[in-house]
Amino acid sequence: MELRVFLGDKFSYLIVIPMKKINVLIAENSYLIRKGFCSLVEQKEDFVMAGEVEKSEDLKSSLVRYSPDVLVIDYSSVYFGFEDIEMVKANFPEVKILAITNPPSKIAVSKALKCGVTAHLLKSCEMDEIVEAIYSASLGEKFMCEKIVALMLEEDKAVSSRTSCEGVKISEREIEILQLIADGLANKQIADKLCISTHTVTTHRKNIMSKLGINNTASLVMFAVRENFLSPTYSN
Repeated sequence: MELRVFLGDKFSYLIVIPMKKINVLIAENSYLIRKGFCSLVEQKEDFVMAGEVEKSEDLKSSLVRYSPDVLVIDYSSVYFGFEDIEMVKANFPEVKILAITNPPSKIAVSKALKCGVTAHLLKSCEMDEIVEAIYSASLGEKFMCEKIVALMLEEDKAVSSRTSCEGVKISEREIEILQLIADGLANKQIADKLCISTHTVTTHRKNIMSKLGINNTASLVMFAVRENFLSPTYSN
């Protein structure tokens, strides 16, 4: 795309590169839910509804055919499961995964995150939250609706007891890094943002997890939300 700008007595030419649209593929066995989701996606100019998949055996070929940026999947249905998420991450690591399910168990959410889900919503979530989740997932940013976060915090008694602020001192730099981790930034992105080395970020990250008795990123994000170390916008 070429843009002409008039500067005094002559034209100057600028090359404008349009923003790439986000291609979305949905894996869902319910016809009604698929069509409702497609309708939502088609309302947003930044999104393109690449295609639909009704069953697990068609997922891999559809990923090859449509090359989506974001895969929306219900891993809790009888037609899709955790093995599909693992297949996607193993064969299409560039594809980000947004899970949208009925209310799951904490174990299911934890497993989904471990398998490679980037964002997680419930089917009862509102349109604005779904749109935000697609944007976040496309950037590789972790995003969960408030009910999923509440589920993780409510049931994870062991993590809750270990992550009390009492007796744990977290430095201002560690809090800053914790906030950026919870915002979905990778170690290198945090390093670039704070003008420090990736090794320093990794060291801080290990120290934070050691202090809190936490051994995974999902629990670290849960702690950040529960202790108000960040202020994400979640719908009620």
